[in-house]
Amino acid sequence: MEVSGPRHEEPPADRFLPLSRFIATGFYSGHLPWASGTWGSLVGLLIAAIPGVEQTGILLALILVGIVVGVPAAGAVARAEGHKLSKVAAATKATFQPGAHSSPDPSIVVIDEIVGMWVTLVALPKSLFAYLLAFFAFRIMDIMKPDPARQLERIPNGWGIMLDDVVAGIYANLAAHAILFVVGRIAPTLL
Repeated sequence: MEVSGPRHEEPPADRFLPLSRFIATGFYSGHLPWASGTWGSLVGLLIAAIPGVEQTGILLALILVGIVVGVPAAGAVARAEGHKLSKVAAATKATFQPGAHSSPDPSIVVIDEIVGMWVTLVALPKSLFAYLLAFFAFRIMDIMKPDPARQLERIPNGWGIMLDDVVAGIYANLAAHAILFVVGRIAPTLL
């Protein structure tokens, strides 16, 4: 007679994992070496540079779609990969974001940087100066993760991965608008 206890089955494999990887890694840009977040931010910037995409309504729609498809994709890849970080990402987190990170956020997931970059660009003028300023402002805010971005990072299932970069994008957007205001008063030809 066989005695059976509670069955422990493996969770079913995510049949959408290949599509989730494509989305979460920003069309595989997250696999580029060294600074995957920077590559993801660049993808977001290049998409926004497509003529017409800079319009506030289109950019806001892209942000919404990016969040709706990015959160589950990021969550699926994070569950599959765990907290795998590149050497650069590990060193950056140790320097600027010390402490334990309870929810996995692997380096290859960059959909959050793409969406965060779009948030940064909302209502900015489409100029080389403004876009470069926005890019660097977002990278700084994404790396530093000022509160409450750092607290949001702890939310599980892909939400923390996405929301901390949305908040970093809001901070970067405000900083870029402030800097552009000052530059417009001092050196308007740069704009």
